[in-house]
Amino acid sequence: MAEAASPPSGPEVWFYHLERTGLEQALPELLEKTLQRGWKAVVRARAAERAAHLDGILWTYRDDSFLPHGPDDEPGAARQPIAITTGFENPNGADALFLVDGAEPGDLAGYVRCVVLFDSADEDQLKTARTQFKVAKDSGLAVSYWKQQARGWEKQA
Repeated sequence: MAEAASPPSGPEVWFYHLERTGLEQALPELLEKTLQRGWKAVVRARAAERAAHLDGILWTYRDDSFLPHGPDDEPGAARQPIAITTGFENPNGADALFLVDGAEPGDLAGYVRCVVLFDSADEDQLKTARTQFKVAKDSGLAVSYWKQQARGWEKQA
């Protein structure tokens, strides 16, 4: 009798390949879906300037919508549904971690899902995402790859 495969330990790691829209459009849509699940999120960027830019985008991306969020260095960050950071902490006890611009995942303990968003037009981001995919898969994490199609996101692997 064959042994049943043990389930992956740790979060699911989903790779989103941006081909039709930029991060500024895709990230808010994915964050909305995350909040609809009742989850909190951390958005991790590589640079403080980029984190500040994303903070601005989440305020203004759509006239008829609001995503409650804040930078991790402001008072009350622990209460925010979405925290924006360049650090490796989970300041708001989030369920989902979003990595942008090739940000490193760090310790994924405590997260249910890690979402890696990478731009097909940026060779460095492509290279980093490939490496992160291999590391996550080799670590035994459940990984999937999503490609942006004309009708929306389509799971490829």
